[in-house]
Amino acid sequence: MLVAADKFKGSLTAVEVAERVTAGLRRAVPGLQVEALPVADGGDGTVAAAVAAGFERREVRVAGPLGDEVTAAFALREGTAVVEMAEASGLQRLPAGVFAPLTASTYGSGELLRAALDAGARTIVFGVGGSATTDGGAGMLSALGARFLDADGEPVPPGGGGLAGLASADLSGLDPRLAEVELVLASDVDNPLTGPKGAPAVYGPQKGASLDDVETLDAALAHFAKVLEGPAGPRAAEYAAAPGAGAAGGIGYGALLLGARFRPGIEVMLDVLGFAPALERADLVITGEGSLDEQTLHGKAPAGVAAAARAAGKDVVAVCGRLALPPEVLGRSGFRRAYPLTDAEPDVAKCIAEAGPILERVAERIGHDFLT
Repeated sequence: MLVAADKFKGSLTAVEVAERVTAGLRRAVPGLQVEALPVADGGDGTVAAAVAAGFERREVRVAGPLGDEVTAAFALREGTAVVEMAEASGLQRLPAGVFAPLTASTYGSGELLRAALDAGARTIVFGVGGSATTDGGAGMLSALGARFLDADGEPVPPGGGGLAGLASADLSGLDPRLAEVELVLASDVDNPLTGPKGAPAVYGPQKGASLDDVETLDAALAHFAKVLEGPAGPRAAEYAAAPGAGAAGGIGYGALLLGARFRPGIEVMLDVLGFAPALERADLVITGEGSLDEQTLHGKAPAGVAAAARAAGKDVVAVCGRLALPPEVLGRSGFRRAYPLTDAEPDVAKCIAEAGPILERVAERIGHDFLT
């Protein structure tokens, strides 16, 4: 039995989901052997999943999205670092109810990457998602040695809005160690940098951007890419249009400029976490996340787990807070069955507040349905 689920956002971490599912299964089948492998798709919770899989947690003080210092973590094992941009530049780093769509910076994410280099990482998995920022990765690049100057030769202000005043860019000071590491951009989105499907238009409103802010940010990021054609050449425009450039407010674009290779986040994380050997040992796989819906099918962790398990001929069932997919879609996606908490407790507020105990009851039911 393998439990490979993501977090239930706002209720349970991926580790807590695994613990509750394990407890429920053992109520149905005492002494059942259960292997827990919490998973993530590159967004928030990615470092925690790596640590649960045996990586060492490292903490460092970096700049938060508003410039204030925060303690952020990355994970390290045998020369591979897992860096989660949300640890430094995520929405959770903003004060409650505060957004800064034009000024939030990814500088701290660059500091996290630098800390991974300092720790001797030869491969860096850079998980991006859940960002508070829309600066195209300019802050991150600045922390790694790039310079972005206005017409007076002064650094442009932090955030995507400040890029409107960009006059020149200098990438010659980038940390030389970046050329010696394998940098993997792990994301569940494939948006370009700008345009109708770009970072500002699609994700800006989630970060507090008004319609005017979206226009401002889209124009500023397009200008940013244009100016970068000076030091970076034609690849600056190529990367701006590439899948993943728009990930996490455009930090994907900055990562591509650093030579990163874009891969779907869940695929990368399953490799890093050792999912394949765990899958071989399992006869049934339980995966899930807070909401199993149409978005799940587009690169989220449960869909990746289901696809890998189906390819290996293993049955997969899902647990979730709410289910918004019909049985036929679940079946086509590799899920034998899904068990939403709302089946056990129709009151959604109670499901969120008491997710742990309810999930245990649901897991006990799975044990009776599949194991007894």
